[in-house]
Amino acid sequence: MTTTTPANPSRGMIPGWAMALIVILVLALGIGGCAVSVKNNGVTKDETAEKKWADVQSAYQRRADLIPNLVEVVKGYSDYEQETLTKVVEARAKATSITIDPSNITPEQLKQFQAAQDELGSAISRLLVTVERYPDLKANQNYLDLQSQLEGTENRINTSRNDYNEAVRDYNTFIRKFPNSLFASYYGFEKKGLFQAQAGSENAPKVDFSDK
Repeated sequence: MTTTTPANPSRGMIPGWAMALIVILVLALGIGGCAVSVKNNGVTKDETAEKKWADVQSAYQRRADLIPNLVEVVKGYSDYEQETLTKVVEARAKATSITIDPSNITPEQLKQFQAAQDELGSAISRLLVTVERYPDLKANQNYLDLQSQLEGTENRINTSRNDYNEAVRDYNTFIRKFPNSLFASYYGFEKKGLFQAQAGSENAPKVDFSDK
């Protein structure tokens, strides 16, 4: 008579502890892969924002570099605008004294930077209004050259600011999304500040030296 050995139901099955270990390993690999992805993409977006910030600084610096020439030309034609000229020079000094670490552009720092630059822009605008009192100055070739350069610079500033804001929005959105937000703080990714639109900022200031 043949004896049949009962089948062992546990044979070929993965032990519970091994299954738990596999699950843990899969989760660890998934979390690790996500962390690496957040790190790499975050660095790329951060560097893009920093590059756009460098373009902003370059555009503002170009405007600051034009101001001494503007002041000298106006000074040569007007003897009664010293207060206006002084305010432009002081506003330029204030604006150029504010420096921001591109790797840590906080909303507070950017607000201070923007306020100083807007103050300088307003001082320049007030100075240009005085030009209307001096027909000879409006016809000066050096002044006409400055007109072209200032208009081009204002356009560069607006374009650079918009490009920077776009890059920062992309970066800020990325670090706030789940599950990226779980790793962002660990890697030091902090929210960056944005330029805030001012009334009329959608249009570059007009510098008109033509006779009226």
